[in-house]
Amino acid sequence: MSFVSQWQQLDWDHLRLSVNGHSTGEVEQALANASRGQGLSAREFEALISPAAAPYLEQMGQLSQRLTRQRFGNTMGLYLPLYLSNLCANDCDYCGFSMSNRIKRHTLSPDELERELTAIKNMGFDAILLVTGEHQSKVGMDYFREVLPQIKRHFSYLMMEVQPLKTTEYAELRALGLDAVMVYQESYHKPTYLKHHLRGSKTNFEYRLDTPDRLGQAGVDKIGLGALFGLADWRSEAAMVVRHHRYLQKRYWRSRYSISFPRLRPCTGGVEPVSPMGERELLQLMCAFRLYCPELELSLSTRESAHFRDNVMTLAPTTMSAGSSTRPGGYAEPSDDLAQFSIDDLRSPAQVASAISTSGLTPVWKDWDRAFG
Repeated sequence: MSFVSQWQQLDWDHLRLSVNGHSTGEVEQALANASRGQGLSAREFEALISPAAAPYLEQMGQLSQRLTRQRFGNTMGLYLPLYLSNLCANDCDYCGFSMSNRIKRHTLSPDELERELTAIKNMGFDAILLVTGEHQSKVGMDYFREVLPQIKRHFSYLMMEVQPLKTTEYAELRALGLDAVMVYQESYHKPTYLKHHLRGSKTNFEYRLDTPDRLGQAGVDKIGLGALFGLADWRSEAAMVVRHHRYLQKRYWRSRYSISFPRLRPCTGGVEPVSPMGERELLQLMCAFRLYCPELELSLSTRESAHFRDNVMTLAPTTMSAGSSTRPGGYAEPSDDLAQFSIDDLRSPAQVASAISTSGLTPVWKDWDRAFG
């Protein structure tokens, strides 16, 4: 039993029509229910991301801000992605690391990694997200066993965004200090998924969809979900994410959950979004997730512009990246390795922290220690 069995019972076209067919009355009822702060059903969430909800964005933002501050206080968590390798054995037409792209490939050695860790620590971070391309033989468990203890000596909270692993492997990494795993389905629409994932192990749609189940079984503290918005109808993707979250929260209730909102960004060999999402729609989606589940952690990355992030940071997100580099070895010294995708907010961590403080929030560099887990 896994979410795959539930996904198989869902009809994408029916869901798309349902999400886009909500009335203003249903939007207003969802907002009234959300004001109680007890969360919403999947259908009420769909009403808030429907076209009918667009005129209610200001009301959604105000309510989202109230619920966010009630649950998380006047704080904003900060983290940094560390790219360990751009080696990849998959061919995905939207990603700069795709194996078909003729780029310089590099994996950090222990010495290079140590220089990166020192540089990141000097910026003030104590939460780090490890990212790699998906290359099981060269950047797999043997590599992770080597680097995790080295990294954990420097950082209290350790997250990973790598290829899907087995339950036993996640349990082993958890024993080495892993706290959270982000695994994005990219698209819940299987024909779209197969269209963009051309070669490699990532072509196995069901195995990837099963990954959060394996994380829950391994007892990982936090599980990150999301879709790559733009590959398919973004409203339908979001509705699928909510169904996935509801299933996981009920079954693996000991784990916490976070949602990220990556939009397609320019990259080498990239594709144009078939379902573009503007900034107003992105804000609508973030606020809908907050009203749906007030305790969800919502993350906003440097994919988005400084202007947008500064204007929405008090409304819904609880964590933000800052000063990000999407290439291996991008912090300690200049690198000509290709970035996975282009980022938009190019400010330094100190500048982002200053903007957070100006908004009335407190930047939080460390909010977890394994000793208190």
